[in-house]
Amino acid sequence: MEELNFCKEPLKNSVSNFSSLSSDLTELILSILPVTSIVRATAVCKHWHAIITASTFSSAVAVSRKKPFFFLYGLNNIFPRNNRLLAFDPDFNNWLNVPLFRQQNDSSFSGCDGFYVCTTSSSFSFCPILSQDLRATCMLNCPRLNPLVGVFYDQGCELPKFIVVGGVKFIGGLVDIEDGLFVEIYNPQLGCWENCPPLPADFRTGNSSQSLSSASFDGKFYVYGIYSGFVSSFDLHTHVWSEVQTLRPPGILSAFMISCNELLVLAGLCNDHRGMSFNLWSIDDETMEFSELAVMPGELLACLFDGEEEYNSGSLKCVGLDNVVYVFNEEQHMNYPTCVCEISDGSKCSWRRIPDLPVALNHFHKVTSFCSSVSIDHIVN
Repeated sequence: MEELNFCKEPLKNSVSNFSSLSSDLTELILSILPVTSIVRATAVCKHWHAIITASTFSSAVAVSRKKPFFFLYGLNNIFPRNNRLLAFDPDFNNWLNVPLFRQQNDSSFSGCDGFYVCTTSSSFSFCPILSQDLRATCMLNCPRLNPLVGVFYDQGCELPKFIVVGGVKFIGGLVDIEDGLFVEIYNPQLGCWENCPPLPADFRTGNSSQSLSSASFDGKFYVYGIYSGFVSSFDLHTHVWSEVQTLRPPGILSAFMISCNELLVLAGLCNDHRGMSFNLWSIDDETMEFSELAVMPGELLACLFDGEEEYNSGSLKCVGLDNVVYVFNEEQHMNYPTCVCEISDGSKCSWRRIPDLPVALNHFHKVTSFCSSVSIDHIVN
């Protein structure tokens, strides 16, 4: 497993053979390197540093690398120094050990759409993926842990807005189960949080990211009940929730909603006339009608579970973005086996198991997973 090292020590190897290459060709070669190699390359020479930190370089990287990373974050409630963040790079089929910034003991950590997000009972912070520059906003009007978080941009605005939905509120160290339907949007230009219409009351039972999934798609923020099958969308421009509907394909046990390029996808464990399977369905965002998109090969599904025990829908989690869907088992004793489905040409799906974690992740009280794109700009500039 590679260590994502932000201490850019010069490389000892000679790069004289590259001196005769044009800047365009050098940029092309550097753009297809793994993230760790790009970071190290900035310290090789002034010429490479100038190429990598130029505004055009991130575009070259985007062309050569389109698949989002898969992140696993292990939380140790007793010894926070033992917390770990691992990232899987699908383009190079390897795991990275990612440095973590210092966190408070009561924080919840996740990521979405290019940003890390850290919430506590009194604060909200964010920073670009793989960056160490954690930025705190003003306090949420209703601070909470484990909310659903989405990122979006208003037209003509370069600064991101964050939507925070649901979550667990604490009063005097106790969980407040009476009201957890809060919705707020952070306006970076005004530097404040705006209260929005609350999450529909159908979601009152289990309103944190532990029992809900979310997806940003076509200007709306979708919330889906992993076990209930309830679904509603929040219009990010009009700030209105849609009517709550039930989206439950036959035999579904648990499912997650994912935004995949031009598709709104439902991914979940299913037990129907064909037996146990993990399925992907494409969703019509206007009618909420579904059609089967793909089924995970049986041998891969078996790899996600211990062969001596029955399939446990509660241990299977799913995240995704753009053209990839990651499915993993969060049971610690299995060391989190993971499969990935890559979607191409709108409907062609290719499944494979990704390499096992190079080291066992032990002594974690909670594991969080998320999927996000990675911008090289945020690492080298």
